[in-house]
Amino acid sequence: MPDPAARDAAEEESAFSHPAVAPDASAAYGEHPDQVVDFYAPRDGGQQAPLVVALHGGAWRAPYDRQHLTPFVDFLARRGFAVASVEYRRGGSIPRQGGTGPVAGRWPETFDDVAAALDAVPRLAVEHLPQADARRIVLTGHSAGGHLALWAAARHVLPPDSPWRLASPPPLRGVVALAPIAHFDRAVELGVCGGAVTEFLGGEGEFDVRARHADPALLLPTGIATAVVQGREDVVVPPAVAQAYAEAAAKAGEAVGFTLLEDVGHFPLIDPSADACAVVAEEIAQLAW
Repeated sequence: MPDPAARDAAEEESAFSHPAVAPDASAAYGEHPDQVVDFYAPRDGGQQAPLVVALHGGAWRAPYDRQHLTPFVDFLARRGFAVASVEYRRGGSIPRQGGTGPVAGRWPETFDDVAAALDAVPRLAVEHLPQADARRIVLTGHSAGGHLALWAAARHVLPPDSPWRLASPPPLRGVVALAPIAHFDRAVELGVCGGAVTEFLGGEGEFDVRARHADPALLLPTGIATAVVQGREDVVVPPAVAQAYAEAAAKAGEAVGFTLLEDVGHFPLIDPSADACAVVAEEIAQLAW
């Protein structure tokens, strides 16, 4: 059996080896430099194509921006989708306590941005991506972006005092979450991404209060068609996290599609050269078309 760490490193290297793909248009949804959406037109020249809104991962930490997701976004555009790739504010550059590197997430700005971006995308797409059919939106995200995708699809079931709550379900065909950090308690137990969840929500006294507004596993059922795609060999966000989310959904009376890919780790899901990426595109197509 291959060494899990070596396998993960090789898969990450492959996913990050593709050159970044420039968008066809970009638009701001706020004044901060990170409040921007990149638009990619369907490469087949199609009109009124389903619109995929993509949220990148990277443990909500600043060094990981939307650029690493552009080959995946371009892959979807070559499959006939219109795509909107969302940037959002992430953790600052201050080294995290007890470790090295930047902190994870920015409370409440990360959620402010995702909510504002999703609210703005249909309007911005009319102006900047006329090929997009904003009546057929599928939301997707990888890793921490998978968490944000699930969260954005659940804003109508947020606590009544949440500033991000919607009065009615968002206009989505569905959400496809890729190796998402979807169940915070399980992620904390497993130390996912170097304790990123605890860094994001804060320590004792803040965690439980904030989790009510942020943990997808506590925001069920949503009534939104939801699919999760996960690699069985993922050592970054282990399958147990997504499985815990699917189990929480089932207890809430909601069926979540769960695709567990054999011999696949964390990064092939967004790697255009990997077979897993085609599986992801098919899952999106099942909801979009």
